[in-house]
Amino acid sequence: QVQLEESGGGSAQAGDSLTLSCAASGSNPQSYCYGWFRQAPGKEREPVAIFYTAQGRTYYSDSVKGRFTISEDNSRNLVALQMNALKPEDTAKYFCAAGYCIGEVRRYVNSVPYWGQGTQVTVSS
Repeated sequence: QVQLEESGGGSAQAGDSLTLSCAASGSNPQSYCYGWFRQAPGKEREPVAIFYTAQGRTYYSDSVKGRFTISEDNSRNLVALQMNALKPEDTAKYFCAAGYCIGEVRRYVNSVPYWGQGTQVTVSS
């Protein structure tokens, strides 16, 4: 079992920056690859960023590429999502996820066994 706790959400103006953090604890959290997802009202949950630790590579959705950065601090079991140049369409509940380190994004998404409770991000224009 892995427990995930997000922090850092809140309200922002368009163009601002926010940083989300996710603290992982429990049994062998280093065994998983971590990602951030978001879900806006009336929409499906979508992957935003994934960090493939062993391969040292990342995935970003087209909507956030160039603006968001995912990073890990393995010594502290922390995963962060730096969000710059925020847009109103970034408004959503953001979830931290621990999944199996499968390179293909769709398969990674379907593999996720552990989710955080989510943190709300609201961006106004």
